[in-house]
Amino acid sequence: MIQKIVPLAFDSFGVRSMATFIETDDLKILIDPGAALGPIRYGLTPHFLEWQKLDESWRRIKRQAKEADVLIVTHYHYDHHDPDAPELYKNKIVFIKHPTENINLSQKGRATLFLKAISEKPKKLEIADGKSFRIGKTQITFSKAVCHGTNPRLGYVTEVSIKSGSDRFLYTSDVEGPSLPEQIEFILKEKPDILFVDGPMTYMLGFRYSYKSLESSNNNLVKAITKLSLDTLVLDHHFLRDLNYKLRIKPVYEVAEKHKVKVVTAAEFCGRKIEMLEALRKELYAKHGEVEVKGNKSL
Repeated sequence: MIQKIVPLAFDSFGVRSMATFIETDDLKILIDPGAALGPIRYGLTPHFLEWQKLDESWRRIKRQAKEADVLIVTHYHYDHHDPDAPELYKNKIVFIKHPTENINLSQKGRATLFLKAISEKPKKLEIADGKSFRIGKTQITFSKAVCHGTNPRLGYVTEVSIKSGSDRFLYTSDVEGPSLPEQIEFILKEKPDILFVDGPMTYMLGFRYSYKSLESSNNNLVKAITKLSLDTLVLDHHFLRDLNYKLRIKPVYEVAEKHKVKVVTAAEFCGRKIEMLEALRKELYAKHGEVEVKGNKSL
């Protein structure tokens, strides 16, 4: 059985991340141990309250990484891994997105640096794309590489399915939707009862995210609700950078209510207050004043 699903850092917590800890009867798994801040939003650098949340998030991630038996890196953006924290991977079983295949130039370079940083630290290192692994009674299945978003421009990610007993959990990583057939196909095939999704990137709607992609994402989320026996659908990450996020997927909420499926943010999933700090950055500056400038990795 899956004993715990613990969101550690998400956009609804005030940082860019999807770091998630899962504990089954016989295995502890940490997916994407990274967190970052949006370098510029509304022409503003991160507010000091965002830096505070980032520090809090890193403390949680590091604490759970010590407990974990398995660490998973679904792709090489810095809100999903940190090459400056190689100690997290010491004596762990590590599953990674393929570092040289189905990858764009930027992530390929980052993958090289990451693998160099963690060299000889993991107990076992496995390329995960399209593979399934059984550790004790726990099954971990990875999708083939799917687009980060609606096209290959930002590279590719692997979706992750975890099964233990009759419990099924699925984590999409950065699908920004899912708007593409291959992204939703893995979800439908794995039949999760709890589904964590990087929702539509609607804060760039009409610019880098099309209305057509939003329509496809809504249709695919409705498909997941109607075709699966979902208990809970968590929508977060890119989606929670839009203050009007609920209006963007109104059809999804309506269908979910009919099918008695909970649709929540990661913060709501674990009983926290939603803190959309990046989306509220202008208001933070207006209320709390200027910030001390710090460095931050770009995504």
